[in-house]
Amino acid sequence: MTTRNSIAITNGYVVPVASAPLENATVLVEDGVITAVGQDVVVPDGVRTLDAGGRWVLPGFVESHGHMGVMEEAEGWAGNDTNEMTDPNGAALRALDAINIEDEGFRDALVGGVTSAVIKPGSGNPIGGQTVAIKTWGGRTVDEQVIREAVSVKSALGENPKRVYGDQKKLPSTRLGVANVIRKAFVDAQSYVAKRDAAEAKGEPFDRDLAKETLGRVLAGELYWDQHTHRADDIATALRLADEFGYKLVINHGTDGAAVADVLAERDVPVIFGPLITSRSKIELRNRDIANLGALARAGVRVAITTDHPVVPINFLVHQASLAVKEGLDRDVAIQALTTNPAAFLGLDDRIGSLRPGLDGDVVIWSGDPLDVTSRAENVFVTGTEVYTWDRAAAGGRGAGTVVERGERFTD
Repeated sequence: MTTRNSIAITNGYVVPVASAPLENATVLVEDGVITAVGQDVVVPDGVRTLDAGGRWVLPGFVESHGHMGVMEEAEGWAGNDTNEMTDPNGAALRALDAINIEDEGFRDALVGGVTSAVIKPGSGNPIGGQTVAIKTWGGRTVDEQVIREAVSVKSALGENPKRVYGDQKKLPSTRLGVANVIRKAFVDAQSYVAKRDAAEAKGEPFDRDLAKETLGRVLAGELYWDQHTHRADDIATALRLADEFGYKLVINHGTDGAAVADVLAERDVPVIFGPLITSRSKIELRNRDIANLGALARAGVRVAITTDHPVVPINFLVHQASLAVKEGLDRDVAIQALTTNPAAFLGLDDRIGSLRPGLDGDVVIWSGDPLDVTSRAENVFVTGTEVYTWDRAAAGGRGAGTVVERGERFTD
């Protein structure tokens, strides 16, 4: 199992995010779980103590839309398992089945203070498959890093699926074709659920269908619907489909979302925005603007930030937040967009996203304000275990970071 340790981080400028910052405060983690946060915490005997020396102490950041492990860096074709582009309906697919936890992206995550990530299939299919929430460190296998095995189903509107299947001269090759694939899949799932439930009530056998079962869980509200969409017209389609089938919608990317910010706010549909620091590489990114994130938040939309790793390196997640603040995003909202918001959007806030008793002991000590681009994550803890350390004196005074590697992870 993932190592679970105890640590008391004392004398820190503690930013729980879900509550007000505290000067000269302590975060106590026992057996991998936060048990106390405050200025008068009594540290039990035998618990390791680390003096933060006034440095900033925050929860580990959450990457709410990443592809680490399924789109491996420096591996090319052999390490790319992001899209199974042979069937427009990939609801039966699971990102979990393709994650290589030795991907360099997981090491980069720790450098950037990212301790949790929701790993998603790609956007080549109208329905891409199931997502999974995992720690960015810690398991002998990926299964031991899982926070929640099934979080949502990834779906895509817009250019990507119409290009992929248009090139194959098959459905869907248009936006209306993409919407049709999604609608038909849900209608089929509704019929399947009705027949399954009737068979169960009668005690009769019933043939399982993995894709329809997954979509049935979306219809039941057990899984979120992660909708890849950039353009405002595609966002309107996402809202229309959600209204038709009643599922819990989360907009992913939403780079043109400022045009419909009031509509998203009225419906309380959250947006996982980004990636922010890319070129306008295709038509649907024509209106991509970092300032759009601030506009969404000011309209009342709940927002998170994504690197879409490896599109933008995951250790740049916090830098994207800094740039968003520069372009008008409130700084408190920027921190929430890396922590409490994505955890809440995807139903993970019972485990991660803030520093409060009962949550996992995923804690990061920063050299200073993390939104200052000169600050760095210096001590990173996952469930109370220190997994990354920055040594200021290393490399002849230039400093260097060290990740605790696989052979060092587990105790007898």
